[in-house]
Amino acid sequence: MRQPLLFLDVDGPLNPYAAKPERRPAGYATLRVPQEVSEAAELGFRHRRPLRLWLNPCHGPALMALPYELCWATTWMSDANRWVGPALGLPELPFVDFGDALLNERPDGVHWKTEPLVAYANGRPFAWVDDEQSDADQAHVAAHHTAPVLLHHVNPRIGLQDDDFTALAAFAAAIDPSASLGGPNGT
Repeated sequence: MRQPLLFLDVDGPLNPYAAKPERRPAGYATLRVPQEVSEAAELGFRHRRPLRLWLNPCHGPALMALPYELCWATTWMSDANRWVGPALGLPELPFVDFGDALLNERPDGVHWKTEPLVAYANGRPFAWVDDEQSDADQAHVAAHHTAPVLLHHVNPRIGLQDDDFTALAAFAAAIDPSASLGGPNGT
């Protein structure tokens, strides 16, 4: 049996951007990502501050230990492989190219990522780790995807925690009982 997909958002689950700005969460390292000069020029800035990311290097090995095929599901798209993945010790991962759906709000309240993720999964079981899903997303996925799905919300103030890894492992085990239940601490 093919492993389920694990769609990973960066900002919120891996980068707890909503944490107190003056206090980096314990276990996290600060990464400064330069913003593109052309992007800054388009917005009228001569010198644009780098983006600050807080990343926990323990998350990479913990994610790799889960019985999933990892896939970026983030506005970072391919840049997640350039900046985020290496900081976490992750190999280059596939990513969902959101194309015209990127950041386009829908009138039905379904998150702009939802439909592209369902299309990318193409009938495969998946878990989606993000800080922005809603009941509308759950209903949309249930109506348009017949395989098992877990929409797993992560608090953007604290990022991924041990109980999140436990929930992801339990979901994978429910799909395939031979899947390991190991979490980031081997639990």
